[in-house]
Amino acid sequence: MVDSISKNIEIAASVERVWDALINHEKFGAWFQVALDQPFVAGEASTGHMTYPGFEEYRWEAWVVAIEPMRRFAFKWPATGGDKQLMDSGVPVPEWTLVEFLLEPAGSGTLLTVTESGFDKVPEPRRSNVMRSNDRGWAEQVKNIRKYVEG
Repeated sequence: MVDSISKNIEIAASVERVWDALINHEKFGAWFQVALDQPFVAGEASTGHMTYPGFEEYRWEAWVVAIEPMRRFAFKWPATGGDKQLMDSGVPVPEWTLVEFLLEPAGSGTLLTVTESGFDKVPEPRRSNVMRSNDRGWAEQVKNIRKYVEG
């Protein structure tokens, strides 16, 4: 059973610039289309609401797992696949998935790898729907961060 999604993208910018777009909560919000209430802090919650057109009523909820400067940023979030009813009612923490952003130098730019794992803890039939939705979402989000950083 596949329990993860992974996307790689090369960005024509330094690791420092890509890192800043990931870890600065306002810059993260600009490309991810979310208004975050506070900076990211390892071991703390991250809250806010989506700003993506049509999804403004969706809340953002995550738990920051790791901030390893210039290398790794990770958080857990509810496996909802964009299902507002599920977001509003809540997802048990054991069913949250882990999102990891890994950075490495690649020539004159940066290779960004985004991996979301832990789908094996999400019960069917929701697992398939969430994986499909999040796979499409990450395909779009890696393009968004590249456009934002290179912009």
